[in-house]
Amino acid sequence: MKTMFRSDLLAGRVALITGGGTGICRGIALAFAAHGCDLAIVSRTVEHLEPTAADLRALGVRAFAYAADVRNPVAVNEAVAAAVAGLGRLDILVNGAAGNFICRAEDLSPNGFGTVVDIDLKGTFNASKAALPYLRRQGGSVLNISATLPYLGTVGQVHASAAKAGVDSLTRTLACEWGPYGIRVNGIAPGPVEGTEGVRRLTSEASRAGALKGPLGRLAVVEDVANAALYLSSEAASFVNGVTLVVDGGLWLRSASIPGD
Repeated sequence: MKTMFRSDLLAGRVALITGGGTGICRGIALAFAAHGCDLAIVSRTVEHLEPTAADLRALGVRAFAYAADVRNPVAVNEAVAAAVAGLGRLDILVNGAAGNFICRAEDLSPNGFGTVVDIDLKGTFNASKAALPYLRRQGGSVLNISATLPYLGTVGQVHASAAKAGVDSLTRTLACEWGPYGIRVNGIAPGPVEGTEGVRRLTSEASRAGALKGPLGRLAVVEDVANAALYLSSEAASFVNGVTLVVDGGLWLRSASIPGD
């Protein structure tokens, strides 16, 4: 990946990334490893994680994969404890586990709404709470992966919009509560990211063409999000706290249509 940072930017640090086996969070994990960070990656099934863990180790860092459903606080606590036992410390938590699908509110079941809230919002809280005792030891950073969906009325995304609005609020509140512990809490709100499963499942050819008419004339790529994550998780952002950084080239300023339109 193209990077603007020194290769030792995160040397000596340990990060845990939920959803770290695929998509944006895989890209963040690879970027962290390329900058000297040891990694623990978490997902519901370890099969989704092992290929990425192997790629991380190939970059010369320690990397472990742990199976845990972020909706289950007990499982998350166990995964975080195992990661710290294996890697010795925890400096950075990236909350990236998420679920989504297109469905208008009138057709959305309570279970469908609740499942997305459970993964995106409650899962972010569960992992953050589990990481807190370890982050408090030396200070650190929490990075929540949000979305631009709640900033305007995105049709077909009431469940994900509500969950991500909650994540943004959680980011601000935890930034205030945990700042005195030396823990910064920030977020990234990507727009559509080229080549990811989300773009394949949640957009159409027409909507992708519309995104190309955004202010910067292209979709985001994983490296755009990974570079933002490197910045926010490093000492370069040591006085940045409670911010959700939008990484979409300004697209959200002009678009709130249903992702599949």
